Amino acid sequence: MAVSSPLLSLPLMDTDRQRVESALLTAVKTRDSHLNELAAHLIVAGGKRLRPVMTIAAASVGSDKQVSDDVIQGGISCELVHLGSLYHDDVMDESDMRRGVETVNARWGNLQAILAGDFLLAKASEIAASLGTEVAALLARTIGRLCEGQIEELRHTYNVGRTVDSYLDSIDGKTAALYSTAARIGGLVAGHDRAVVDALTAYGTAYGMVFQIVDDVLDLTATDEELGKPAGNDMKEGVYTLPVLHTLAKGGKDADTLKSTLGKPLTVEERDTVLKIVRTNGGVEVAIEKARAFVADAERACDALPTGITADAMRAATAALLATVS
Repeated sequence: MAVSSPLLSLPLMDTDRQRVESALLTAVKTRDSHLNELAAHLIVAGGKRLRPVMTIAAASVGSDKQVSDDVIQGGISCELVHLGSLYHDDVMDESDMRRGVETVNARWGNLQAILAGDFLLAKASEIAASLGTEVAALLARTIGRLCEGQIEELRHTYNVGRTVDSYLDSIDGKTAALYSTAARIGGLVAGHDRAVVDALTAYGTAYGMVFQIVDDVLDLTATDEELGKPAGNDMKEGVYTLPVLHTLAKGGKDADTLKSTLGKPLTVEERDTVLKIVRTNGGVEVAIEKARAFVADAERACDALPTGITADAMRAATAALLATVS
């Protein structure tokens, strides 16, 4: 389900997003026309560019001026990491569609998709290095955290004994870390003082946690039509998120049924059964409350930012995510 972020409505954001699109295509251009096509495949397919938007917003706090080209470069370094991870995700998931187009792996094969993803990560690192050693080290650590989070999820595939701590650590790595880094890069490149940079970093982490929890709740509560894919897809693929884990831990007849049904690929009938159980045993509400706690974290971070329309939009952005499920 599409969620419109208040960050997209900031006065100069439309112009800055156009700058991002142009810079992305420039960043992946090489002398090899085939590699150009591979690397730009998902760029031209579109996207909201929420990570560069986060970088731009972070750089803009306390200012009404347009951000520098270096801020745009910092944002696209994060977007290229995101895109590279999508190339790799699609290989792992054997996906054949992404953003309404064929995936790179479906069109050109797994080997080229993996290498194209690596190329995007390399370009992201090259751009980060041009912004200084602190930004370069930060992005490198973030790529590592992304891998850690994804591995934590993969090693618990179909594991009905997965813990809530495992889930939270996984989404912190695979989702929140890159939002946190996008915000921190914006603050660093814009020259904000350290207290503001740290507050922006905390905000990005909280935003990313809310983003992923809400996405996981929607996978269980929205209709197939709203999602554009079958509801309960995470459970079907053996990824047990916070509402599922709470329902399993609750105990009782429904938890026993859930536990005996999960742990393996699901039929359509089994999926419908476990969706009904998870939707009616309080797990969704627990996940929403957890997301609400991260919204509160984001609001506290915003309290430490210079006042103005950007800080207000950042405060509203996490609340808007939560509003889609509450």
